[in-house]
Amino acid sequence: MGALNEGHFNVELENRVNHLGGCIELGFEQEPETLAIEDAVKVLLQGLGEDVNREGLRKTPLRVAKALREGTRGYRQKVKDIVQGALFPEAGLESGIGHAGGVGGLVVVRDLDLFSYCESCLLPFQVKCHVGYVPSGQRVVGLSKLSRVADVFAKRLQEPQRLADEVCSALQLGIKPTGVAVVLQCLHIHFPNFESAFLDLNHQGWVKVLVTSGSGVFENEKADIWGDFLSLLKFRGIDVEKTHPRDAADKCWCPSQAISKVGPSNSGMTLAVASILQSLGEDPSRNELLGTPTRFVKWLMNFKNSNLEMKLNGFVFGQMDALISNGNVSHCDEHIHSELNLSFWSQCEHHLLPFHGVVHIGCICTEAINPIRKSFLQSIVHFHGFKLQVQERLTRQIAETASLLLGGDVMVVVEANHTCMISRGIEKFGSNTATVAVLGRFSTEPAARAKFFQSIPNSTTTGG
Repeated sequence: MGALNEGHFNVELENRVNHLGGCIELGFEQEPETLAIEDAVKVLLQGLGEDVNREGLRKTPLRVAKALREGTRGYRQKVKDIVQGALFPEAGLESGIGHAGGVGGLVVVRDLDLFSYCESCLLPFQVKCHVGYVPSGQRVVGLSKLSRVADVFAKRLQEPQRLADEVCSALQLGIKPTGVAVVLQCLHIHFPNFESAFLDLNHQGWVKVLVTSGSGVFENEKADIWGDFLSLLKFRGIDVEKTHPRDAADKCWCPSQAISKVGPSNSGMTLAVASILQSLGEDPSRNELLGTPTRFVKWLMNFKNSNLEMKLNGFVFGQMDALISNGNVSHCDEHIHSELNLSFWSQCEHHLLPFHGVVHIGCICTEAINPIRKSFLQSIVHFHGFKLQVQERLTRQIAETASLLLGGDVMVVVEANHTCMISRGIEKFGSNTATVAVLGRFSTEPAARAKFFQSIPNSTTTGG
């Protein structure tokens, strides 16, 4: 009995040491809220049929907790702490007719890159923020403070119009200018569900919205000062004609809100998401958040662990038999056949955040063998994409499956945008990751690889 207890103690001690090591490695101080999020993430992983102790997932709960706490740090910040001490006297024009600097001149800061978590589905969305204000009382504010104030409200669960209004109101109260204007360009990822991905090959991967908010002299949207502000934005290519009037703001901008029937959900997973909301500092009973746990679980279940390869086996080997039945084709002319820009959608197993992009597949084939239909190669990509993944493994799995169909000489390039690159403190907007897998002769013939690379367009669409 003593030996059994000692063994159990050693296992528990090892688990706690490993957990502590993970905390030190990730540089994240453990807090009660963090531990609660970790426990909830374990429930979600188990609901997906995953082994939380397998390599690749053991530290996922801690990584997710860190990303969520970092991405919602605005709940723990106050605007007055940022603005205080950042107001400076600036007299502007001393005589004559006109405005400048501290006496009525317009000040604009453009192209502030922000991200926020959508309150309807908990997926991150990107924001390009433009702020203008008209100083009063000869007071101007340090320009970096405009970005920091906007970031405080972006780092909360949000929707576009409320985010614009909160930034505008906070700057009006903090700086006390003659007026403030805010324009937000928001980009929300639109994941297809597992079934529709196979049916809609032209799925649009993003929802875009542009919203405005104004106070003081900007409160009237037809005021001349708005014309000056928007003229400055036009220099940056912003289509101001697509702004949403305040009384017609799109209340269903999040793709998940367009789903009329959510259907049954795993109650344990739903409660786990509600626990995460509470740990982030939110009230799960707030009207806008009532359906969020169910919508998040429904989205997450697209990546439920299942043996999808079994569904492919019959077709794969049937295709191989058909290719072999064409007879001896070794004497035929060879060429490189390419299928480019196959879309994929996946879920990073390290942070439970989506990544997406395009896949390029090349094969060395002969004139006697007809290349496999693009639609079936697209299905292979989706089969491997709709699960918890890492890009390197996804690339290899697509290559190995495609090689069964295409004769073994296969090359695969995956180009991906990872939302974890913007939503966990790194904030590298626009970054893109490429991975390559080569099988058969592509691995030994540099000329073949070079020829395939040349077939890939210089600019590909990865969903942004």
